[in-house]
Amino acid sequence: MKKLFLLTILSFSFFAQAQNEQLAQYYYEKGDFEKAKLSYEELLENVPQNTQYFLRVVDCYQQLQQYEIADKALQSRIDKYHQGNILVELGYNYQLQKKDTKAKECYDQAIDKIRKNPNEVFAVAAAFEKKVLLEYALEAYDIATQMLPTFSFNYQKGLLYGQLGQSDKMIEMFLDEAEAHPENSVVIQSQFMRFMADASDTSFSDALRKALIVRVQKSQDLFWNHYLSWFYVQGKELGKAFVQEKAIYKRVPESLSNIINLAQLAIQENDEETATEVLGFVLENTKDLQLLVQAHSYLLKIKIQNAKAKDYPAITTAIDGLIKEFELSPFTLSLQLIQAHFIAFNLNKPEEARTILKRALDLNLSNYEQAQVKMELADVLLFEEKFNQALIYYSQIEMDLKNDAMAHEATLKAAKTSYFKTDFDWALKQFKELKSASTQLIANDALEYFLLINDNTVADSTQTALGVFAKGDYLLYQNRNTEAVALFQSILQKFKGQEIESVTLLRLGTVYEKMGEYNLALSQYQNIIDHHNDGIYTDEALFFSAEIYNNKLQEPDKAKPLYEKIIFNHEDSIYFVEARKKFRQLRGDLNL
Repeated sequence: MKKLFLLTILSFSFFAQAQNEQLAQYYYEKGDFEKAKLSYEELLENVPQNTQYFLRVVDCYQQLQQYEIADKALQSRIDKYHQGNILVELGYNYQLQKKDTKAKECYDQAIDKIRKNPNEVFAVAAAFEKKVLLEYALEAYDIATQMLPTFSFNYQKGLLYGQLGQSDKMIEMFLDEAEAHPENSVVIQSQFMRFMADASDTSFSDALRKALIVRVQKSQDLFWNHYLSWFYVQGKELGKAFVQEKAIYKRVPESLSNIINLAQLAIQENDEETATEVLGFVLENTKDLQLLVQAHSYLLKIKIQNAKAKDYPAITTAIDGLIKEFELSPFTLSLQLIQAHFIAFNLNKPEEARTILKRALDLNLSNYEQAQVKMELADVLLFEEKFNQALIYYSQIEMDLKNDAMAHEATLKAAKTSYFKTDFDWALKQFKELKSASTQLIANDALEYFLLINDNTVADSTQTALGVFAKGDYLLYQNRNTEAVALFQSILQKFKGQEIESVTLLRLGTVYEKMGEYNLALSQYQNIIDHHNDGIYTDEALFFSAEIYNNKLQEPDKAKPLYEKIIFNHEDSIYFVEARKKFRQLRGDLNL
């Protein structure tokens, strides 16, 4: 019974202490420093050794300009506990009173503490950093390292140099830390990425590139080739990253995984030239069945994406030859899926495609591989206007792979199926949920369709124009681009001046781009810029126009002002970062 009573008393005491601390914190955050001071003094009286309470009391004295009281409290604490970090606090209190000589004496005494006991560096340096006395913090770390060489503060010093704007020293400290402790590379790379993204100019990226090149040249350690490859990938200079990856592979030819990953990234970035070069290198340097099939699959996708009707017989022969060479098995599933998609969407033979896919389902596939086949089968059924059957397969994938990225993709495709059917109410609900998807591409796609349906429903409750637009999108899905163009042009005539006009111009522009009709595409985008500049598609029209001038027509002087308009007028655009990078490249800032 006595134990229970004691436990109850202790529990009540802890609860009261926690409540008092919350109250003190409340007053402090509210800026009521008089009440906060009294509350913290009461807390400190109960736990006099608590440094946190003590420092908060001192802070309240300083906020209330009671510097002399703070002086006495700090000196008393130093006499009792001999803490180096309290010397920093005392020096800062003198600094607030403009007593710079006394402040320096205290700071120097704190540094001397480290000379006598290097372990003092942790508290002393932290105190200097908290007071933004960065030069003193650096001195503290340097002296501790001199006294005890086993100490390493490269990362901490790197952060300090960064705050001081000394980029070169920051880079050297971080790279030294990465070399000494490779397990910290991810954290260091995160810091580099922050500075690369936030810098108002390109001096940091240039300095980091030069520092990495110097280390690659001076050292035989492949660690630096990996680091330089990483750097080039961040700047989407994938060709230069490939040079480093080749150098790594020639010395350590155990794995081509990094090179395959680079090829995937090049495909995602539409850098087909680099992707083709990388995949060719893979084919020349491996006999691994899985890698060979993977490389051939990627190359086929690139060929099909750029193919004209006259190229179809050669592609058909190539696919048939690869499947014959590597045989029908789970290992060649990617080739079978490409074959089915090509036959359905390019050769317009969906029944033959379904036969290939149903045959694939009879193979000994994993659940994920089965889902891949079902996804392609659903796509083919959608191509055939068999909407309900397609929805069944999309739903199966959602159920079989809950919370997986492929499940989210299936949900997106199901929503698009409802959209193609003109079941806009149901599609809108699905797109609304997908706006917060963890996969950014899916979230962006869902947001685009959500805005399309929502805005045009508000403007026209009958959804007449939207229904015609959805039909045009479905024709695009079926690869019937010429028919889609005619339908979108009819929308511009029938619904001129209505909400649907701007997005129709945008869609026409993207279709013309796909067909290689770049001047026609530019005219659609220019129409948006000239007559719909207060709408939500202006940034896209600017960016797509700039990309055509920059990448397709090789007229960078026309691209540059378009990128610039995005930078200054559309800071919230998803194209802002890329536009800023391209603008700087064209201006001559970047020489990666």
